[in-house]
Amino acid sequence: MCEKIKMNIHIKAADMKYIDSCVEILQKSDLGKAYFSDYRKAADMLTYAVGQKNVYVALNENRKCMGFIYYMTNGVFGSYPYLHIIAVKEEYRSCGIGKQLIKYFEDKASDSSSTKFFLTVDDFNPRAKKLYENLGYKCVGELPDFYKKGINCYLMMKRRK
Repeated sequence: MCEKIKMNIHIKAADMKYIDSCVEILQKSDLGKAYFSDYRKAADMLTYAVGQKNVYVALNENRKCMGFIYYMTNGVFGSYPYLHIIAVKEEYRSCGIGKQLIKYFEDKASDSSSTKFFLTVDDFNPRAKKLYENLGYKCVGELPDFYKKGINCYLMMKRRK
């Protein structure tokens, strides 16, 4: 199943018709369970981000959403691209969709003058942290209780090659 997905994935800017799919994918992720259990909060956040043209969806050949990214081109210090959220539908995890979404972020989130990319990952998500490390991201700081009390967040950075 995964080989077919890798060949047929299409990433495009999200529009409002993908909000419900993105919220569902987010709420079924560890990130969503920790921060976005309230549907309205998640939908409002993603609606705003789609309006800002900051959300991109990974679609299969039937145009069904398999995952998404939400990033800001100048999200860190007003200068560097920041990957705010990445989430992949449960049945498509470990199929390379997350890697493709991160590559898309790195290719599209900045012009060639940007030398660094940033993201955060929570301590309850070691699998995601390992993925980011494998893609060249390095932990540059720890933010205790950053988004939620009791959850440590790691700030990760990758230098453009």
